[in-house]
Amino acid sequence: MSRLWPIALLVFVSACGSPQPAAPSTATSGFPPAPAAPEGALDAGTRQALDRAWDALPEPDPADIAALGRSGDIRLAWLLSDLMRFSFADQQAESTRLALEELTGIDLPPVTGWVTAADHLIAWDTPAPPGYVSYKERLYTALDERWAPLFTEDSDIDHRLVSWGGVYIDDRPPGDASRCLGCIPALDDPSVTDASGGDWYPDDRYVFGVEIGGEARAYPRNIMEVHEMVNDSLGGRRFALPYCTLCGSAVLYFTDDLPQPFGGPTLRTTGLLSRSNKIMYDVVTSSAFDTFTGRTVSGPLWEAGIELTRGTVITTTWGEWKAAHPDTTVVAFDAAGPRGYSLDPLGGRDDAGPIFPIGDRDPRLPVHEQVIGVVDPEGTAIAFPVGPATARLRAGGVVGLGGVELRIEAGGLVAEYGGSAIPSSQSFWFAWSQFHSETLLWAPSAP
Repeated sequence: MSRLWPIALLVFVSACGSPQPAAPSTATSGFPPAPAAPEGALDAGTRQALDRAWDALPEPDPADIAALGRSGDIRLAWLLSDLMRFSFADQQAESTRLALEELTGIDLPPVTGWVTAADHLIAWDTPAPPGYVSYKERLYTALDERWAPLFTEDSDIDHRLVSWGGVYIDDRPPGDASRCLGCIPALDDPSVTDASGGDWYPDDRYVFGVEIGGEARAYPRNIMEVHEMVNDSLGGRRFALPYCTLCGSAVLYFTDDLPQPFGGPTLRTTGLLSRSNKIMYDVVTSSAFDTFTGRTVSGPLWEAGIELTRGTVITTTWGEWKAAHPDTTVVAFDAAGPRGYSLDPLGGRDDAGPIFPIGDRDPRLPVHEQVIGVVDPEGTAIAFPVGPATARLRAGGVVGLGGVELRIEAGGLVAEYGGSAIPSSQSFWFAWSQFHSETLLWAPSAP
């Protein structure tokens, strides 16, 4: 790991690898008009100031940062917001914030101003400056050189949207259960118990329930909040279960059906985000995935056009899951060691709204409203608000839209199309709607 950045930076990484709480984004769905963006090469003087600043990382001259702010080239705001994310010295953070304010014309708070700036830039769809990926790679790999494979022009990653989530990459080989300093450690083939062995977990707490080939397993949410990724086998299938705490989304992807010559990937967390959605990757091929859709976005698997097959995850309470599946297994309390897990590892971190940039928001629902999202066989994305849909079904009503119908199973919601189950999962509305911008939305007033 690179030691270029000051060691004080490590105080922003918690012991379990989860991002520390930060102030929520102040942007709303109403953004001011986007500043005009120039085209072509940077002005010669501006380019020289940029090169001097980046050559001096991690402590660029404030005069060069100020020159970027005076340039009038809004494209450079992407680099300044990236820089501010890593500016932990007060003077550097303040000089970068002031340059960003001058360039964007918006008021930015201290410390989290980079989030506000990036929200605006995403909403404005501001183009990146020439050479942006290369500059961004230098900035990020100065903190952790293991991120280098993710910063390549030859990919489907929109690097403007990439931000640091406050933790490092988990690059342990498959099956390695050793500690990884400052990362979010995936669980590979965790130890499990029968339902009675899960008595440590309160019945009213949430689990992510999976049923494959007639076998059922529960993944307690508090364990998933610590590890955010499980590679496991059940019912004769191999799969990964990433949980993006920031998106409130656990998604099941089968990893045993890739074409030759690829074997099954072992998925890990990179420590990077795209619009507050974790970027996961295969530690074997260094191929990155869109965690929300299962599409590969870089590496050999992207070059081969791989997209992971999605399964169904049921979000429900432990009591309801084991009542419906008395033979279920559950991840053991000591799966990662004898100390076990806190019941609330995040401590309300996201209660005030998204804490990382997401850009514009779909105003049809509050950002953190829970929805069940499905993509029907015709490719149409449909979302159902969990609360109203559950209430309708418990009252004996019907919940359906565009050929998709919901039903209650084990206390959670599952989707059907034409009488057959189709993959579904639960997430925050902001996450579903930004990755499925044309989504249909079922409303409680629907018949």
